[in-house]
Amino acid sequence: MSEFDHLQTDCSKCAALCCLVLTFDKGKDFAFDKNPGEPCRNLSGHKCSIHDKLEPKGFSGCVSYDCLGAGNRVIQEVFGGRTWQADSRLIRVMMEAFSAMCEVHKRIDRLRAAETFSLKPRDAQTCREFLAHLEQHRWSGPELNEFEVGLALEIDMFFYGIIDHLPPAVAEEILAQ
Repeated sequence: MSEFDHLQTDCSKCAALCCLVLTFDKGKDFAFDKNPGEPCRNLSGHKCSIHDKLEPKGFSGCVSYDCLGAGNRVIQEVFGGRTWQADSRLIRVMMEAFSAMCEVHKRIDRLRAAETFSLKPRDAQTCREFLAHLEQHRWSGPELNEFEVGLALEIDMFFYGIIDHLPPAVAEEILAQ
């Protein structure tokens, strides 16, 4: 694992990317509909104006959501602290970067889990190599755009190759993706 845990969410270092990017439908988890790219109406600056009342106000989906640190990593690492609120021209590229970084962080989370199981030595080495690359790499927007059609596919193929060595619940989760 790297010196800094990239999967640690720190909303103070983000710009409410989840409140911009994510879409939700009115129902038991959300009190209203929201489209992607539309800032949540509860957003004030980069903070939720009802954060301490999310569940009573009908937003249990927000309470349970965790970007696994993708938002703070996008703002700090990819955009050097710049935000879509200060420069609306960044909205589209930040949305794309956030979505891709969420995929990077999902793979980190799964690779960390896979490391804890008995893998063949070659598979354990491959797992460590993928993990080291994802955790230590400083991502740019263009690299994130390429991630899902390149490295993410390689990692997913690796998971399918080791699926028989994983506990059934973990294997089911991977197959469901």
